[in-house]
Amino acid sequence: MVETRLQAIQTLETTLKLTKNADHLLLHFTDILGLLKGRTIPADQAKTALTQGIPFDGSSINGGVNIEESDMTMKPDPTTFTVCPYYFYDKSVATFICDITTPDGEPFANDPRYILKKVTQKIRQEGYEPTAAAELEFYLVKRTRQSTIEPVENHIADKQRYFDNAPGRDLTEPYRMDLSQTLSAMGITVERQHHEVGSAQNEVTIKYSDPQTTSDNITKHKFAAKAIADKKYGWTATFMPKPWMGRAGSGMHIHIGLVDLKTGRNPLYDPDSYANISQKGRYFIGGILDHARALSALAASTVNSYKRLVPGYEAPVYVAWSRRNRSALVRIPAFTSEKEARVEFRCPDPLCNSYLVYAAVFEAGVEGIKKKIDPGDAVDINLYHLSEIERKKLRIKMLPTSLKEALEEWKSDGICVTALGKETAEAYVALKTREWAEYAQHAPKSGNEVTEWEIEKYLYA
Repeated sequence: MVETRLQAIQTLETTLKLTKNADHLLLHFTDILGLLKGRTIPADQAKTALTQGIPFDGSSINGGVNIEESDMTMKPDPTTFTVCPYYFYDKSVATFICDITTPDGEPFANDPRYILKKVTQKIRQEGYEPTAAAELEFYLVKRTRQSTIEPVENHIADKQRYFDNAPGRDLTEPYRMDLSQTLSAMGITVERQHHEVGSAQNEVTIKYSDPQTTSDNITKHKFAAKAIADKKYGWTATFMPKPWMGRAGSGMHIHIGLVDLKTGRNPLYDPDSYANISQKGRYFIGGILDHARALSALAASTVNSYKRLVPGYEAPVYVAWSRRNRSALVRIPAFTSEKEARVEFRCPDPLCNSYLVYAAVFEAGVEGIKKKIDPGDAVDINLYHLSEIERKKLRIKMLPTSLKEALEEWKSDGICVTALGKETAEAYVALKTREWAEYAQHAPKSGNEVTEWEIEKYLYA
């Protein structure tokens, strides 16, 4: 206990030294919808913030508390300290990601970060250490007029822009280099970055870590991507899943794995099995597939998300698994060692709350191991080319086609309630039901086009 207290004092002293040259501190957290929230304080309040926390009105936050019990506290996590590039604000600004607590210091039940911590601890009690990584896709756009946007690259007719890198064709490479350099300075390891299929569409892959650190890094990545685009280039970085129909959507494929705490080995790995995935790995996949339709309400969390989940753009539509096959919902990427064996879940997009998604997907996967849920046979053919009769023969279900359908599926499947807790789950469903009702007033009479309402709602989310 003495050693733990000493370590805490040393961490506090080190963090206070790091904040000495800052003018301001940004204290960040996400609400249950995944939106970045926070407040700014003078840097000379760092010690108060780190030891006591900073109070705020929790009743005004999505998933917060009632007005009669609205006092909440944001407590910076010292391990998340980062420094913003000076040009973000023309001032010296440092940031922290915060935990949310009640006035008496107890964790706030609806704090997404706390929810993920609880699920992670639960998985550790089962004997596993979870690992997580993410690939974030996004567009760089500019507004042409109210509710109308276009990519910052519209100078060539070619619509297949994947891996563009030539000067003159790829106008976004300098931006990606700036972003990678900034993320590295913020302590985030970028494994790779490249131009995606769409004009001015980009992807950044974040190196794996524990789920909380990866979710923190996703939060920092989105913040930095938007700030660089706005402050340095005069563009908007949008993580909207489908800004336009007829063009590639933006996903956030998540990679998840386990380490056996007793042996240090990868329980998902078997060199003698299909895709080098063990029987335990198959059960892990089985749990995810079994709950996939309900999980989509978290992973594809907006009205706009379901306009991405259509055939033809490497977005998942059908509940199936495979190796290397990008038309499957769950994919086993090629890997060269036991350590790299993992599962890729392709439903999420960048507007989801990654803390909640990782919590629910790991909950489903570990349930699959405990209950020995078989995922069925892998499907190694292009799922988009299968007829409805062929899919029925293979017992392949579809993902929900709308947020409304996903929320209905949530209500008949308890996995998200188990992962999030009853109070948070009810708050989330209420907010998303209201979101669907708002959209219904603006929904297109025919077709599936992206509406002005969606642009205004999600462009800056």
